[in-house]
Amino acid sequence: MSEAENILFNEVATANTQMWAEVIMPLALPNTYTYSIPERFKNKIKEGCRVEVELGKNKRYAGIIKSIIQIAPSYQTKDIVNVLDDEPMLYPQQLKLWNWISTYYMCSEGEVMAAALPAHFKLSSETILLFNEDYGEDFSNLDNEEYIIAEGLLIKKQLNLSEVQQLLDITHVYPVIKRLIDKKVCIVWEALSERYKSKKENFVILNPQYDNEEALNELLNNWGKAPKQMELLLSYLYLIKTNGEVTQTELLKKSGATAAQLKGLADKNILLIEKRSVDRIKALPKAMETNFELSPAQQTAIEAIQKSFTEKNTCLLHGVTSSGKTQIYIKLIEKYYKQGKQVLYLLPEIALTAQIIRRLQLYFGGNIAIYHSKFNNNERVELWNKIKTGEIRIVLGARSALFLPFKDLGLIVVDEEHDSSFKQQDPAPRYHARDAAIFYASLFNAKILLGSATPSLESYFNAQKGKYGLVELNERFGGIHLPTIEIVDTRKVAQKGKVMLSPQLKEAIEKTTEHGRQVILFQNRRGYSPYLICGTCGYLPQCKNCDVTLTLHKYSNKLHCHYCGTVYPKLVECPACGTVNWIEKNFGTEKIEEMIEDEFPKLRVARMDVDSVKGKTAHDSLIKLFEQHRLDLLVGTQMVVKGLDFEKVSLVGILDADGLLSFADFRVNERGFQLMEQVSGRAGRKDEQGKVLIQASNINHPILKFVQQHDYKSMYAFELENRRQFFYPPFSRIIHIVLKHKQKEVVDEAATKLGNALHKDLSNFVVGPAAPVVNRIRNQYLMELLIKLPLDSKKIKEYKNVIKNHFNLLLTEKRFKSVTMIADVDSV
Repeated sequence: MSEAENILFNEVATANTQMWAEVIMPLALPNTYTYSIPERFKNKIKEGCRVEVELGKNKRYAGIIKSIIQIAPSYQTKDIVNVLDDEPMLYPQQLKLWNWISTYYMCSEGEVMAAALPAHFKLSSETILLFNEDYGEDFSNLDNEEYIIAEGLLIKKQLNLSEVQQLLDITHVYPVIKRLIDKKVCIVWEALSERYKSKKENFVILNPQYDNEEALNELLNNWGKAPKQMELLLSYLYLIKTNGEVTQTELLKKSGATAAQLKGLADKNILLIEKRSVDRIKALPKAMETNFELSPAQQTAIEAIQKSFTEKNTCLLHGVTSSGKTQIYIKLIEKYYKQGKQVLYLLPEIALTAQIIRRLQLYFGGNIAIYHSKFNNNERVELWNKIKTGEIRIVLGARSALFLPFKDLGLIVVDEEHDSSFKQQDPAPRYHARDAAIFYASLFNAKILLGSATPSLESYFNAQKGKYGLVELNERFGGIHLPTIEIVDTRKVAQKGKVMLSPQLKEAIEKTTEHGRQVILFQNRRGYSPYLICGTCGYLPQCKNCDVTLTLHKYSNKLHCHYCGTVYPKLVECPACGTVNWIEKNFGTEKIEEMIEDEFPKLRVARMDVDSVKGKTAHDSLIKLFEQHRLDLLVGTQMVVKGLDFEKVSLVGILDADGLLSFADFRVNERGFQLMEQVSGRAGRKDEQGKVLIQASNINHPILKFVQQHDYKSMYAFELENRRQFFYPPFSRIIHIVLKHKQKEVVDEAATKLGNALHKDLSNFVVGPAAPVVNRIRNQYLMELLIKLPLDSKKIKEYKNVIKNHFNLLLTEKRFKSVTMIADVDSV
């Protein structure tokens, strides 16, 4: 059979064969649903397209076609109602990524879809009332409200909810609708409505009859009165010459004219006003300027990365702070861009990396797009479409940028790959963007570069084992030495309570600022005082919804819960003993800021934490002030650690190292080292060697010694041995199970039952159940289990199915139906 005959045969076979489609819906359903494909849609439906489907009696959703099958399911299927896209919204690689995430991270594909698609693609279901023609026109048995709606339906034949609300002039219309349905006056139908609306803008154009110079001169020379209109026309001619096109907004701004004066010119048919669709995201010029020179060390590193990519798709770049990793990324991005490939640059938190964004836009201009949660839904839709068509080929984004529909991905860069912000916490899918990016790159046979000054133990372990390539960059750009680190023993400071600023740190701040240099102080606690205690009876103010103490915030003069966000008035009298003897324990960034302003009144001080940096541009504005040396000292939480590069910072103070190293977590030493080494790296990045002062009471903690020597490899060896001993990652895979319920006895019983079942099936791999340190959040009591599985992907898959089965078995019992169970794979 020839190829043409074969195609014809397949087309005929398809035409005569009943077909079904597996549809993913943006809901936490355990499986996909199968729908039959009506004859009229057979040639229109493709994998990756959105379709309108009905779930239940009358709920409609926009689902995504996962696959088209010719084997009938074992149950009666409904027809697909409508096909919403002419072309697929996704490429096969995205559907494969969704499937992998749902399987690996133990969630549904619907939950992945809900996280992956911009909100405007997940069409809203809108209730529509349809008039029942069989009812007739006799409305005599209806009450007043029912009569109004029935009349409206008789005239229009259908009404949506908002129209019903307008007719009755009330918002709560459901009782009226229910009565009409019961009386069979109308039936309910669910319609899907597209929520994306293109942005329209008025453009001003010159009437074509004045396009030639002669006609235009004649118009200007014979101008009558209306000098303001003449001014407006001249402004238009200037703008059209310089910009190529003129919007109504910029013309009125340039000319200082009013909309009425412009309308006058439009009425005279001299200028025409045309409404056009425009991009919401302002495009930068497309020019690329990457003509900087790499240092010999950087050149050696980039050559080593490229050599590594010939053998392995993943490479880890371990470069000390300020070694110039970003410049290496830029050169690699340029290389893949020139090959016609797309590039994804992932950052842990896009809002905290304004400097890198500015630098990359300086080099790549409009060739790079930014994608993050600060964009509104319409902007996200426009970016999605441009990336899908390949119009945009370089994307800089946070973890959610991983879900964008790349067509021809060549390179993924994961900067600060160790950062815990790459792991999604709530809601599902609880995926790790770094690990998902490695899988995603494999679907395109793309290369992936992981970069960090303090790599995660798992990544460094994989590099040491030869799974990833490894390139080391051990010297700072420009030959500047790493900062000297001094550890201050706070036990030797003669003062009561926790030491905020030791004499050594105060002296160092004074000397540094006297020389016109800047200071960063790092404290990983926000607020004024992390907790209050009654000095008479020991009472601690606690959140009524969570089992935690409240933090005093001086700015708001209120007590805040950092778990559920509830705010309480500051207590005057102790509720337990009635005294007013409050003692403030410990200190947060607010208190440090206040103390610095008292001790150094001449210094220009600012604070960078979640409470002080709000809004779309607040963080960037504060960074710019510090960059321009309009601030002398910056106090902050982890925000001051990530991706910042300041030329004038000579001193960094870490105020409470004990607080960083005292969490009950197997990663506490690794995290403590990473935070201290990263914040230390902000000092002395240009011109001179920096200095770091670390305040601690336990000065013999081994991690402090590693930080003092900038010795990542010794920290890695020390931690690896501890992990090996206790069978923690990278020697095992962790699944953290959390159970929640509003009644403590129910969650305790459920956890015990689940724990017993898992102990039986997974033998020695299960730890717990036990209550966590904070065992009540938002009025939900918590219990948890930890499962440590051996490194065998086939076995892990089996064990995950066992865990899912036990979840389902527990939920079949009436008592545990309302218990929430969460499995967090590779939890951080």
